[in-house]
Amino acid sequence: MNVPPPENSSRTKVAEHRRRLRQEGLRPIQMWLPDVRTASFAAAAHEQSLAAAQADGAADDQAFLESISLAIEADENEG
Repeated sequence: MNVPPPENSSRTKVAEHRRRLRQEGLRPIQMWLPDVRTASFAAAAHEQSLAAAQADGAADDQAFLESISLAIEADENEG
């Protein structure tokens, strides 16, 4: 026998939230992402950051990223 959960249960709240999201045209998906807490991820990230820092255009790349950051920061301070 299926008895519906009480109105204020977590299951009911989650179901209602998902129903509202679906009404807004959204749908749930499941995504699998790298676990950033693992030692292998940290090692790979370190290797990649060293490679980026030693690349021929590293100074230009860094200058570009800093200019974007400054522009975003300026926009946030205006609003």
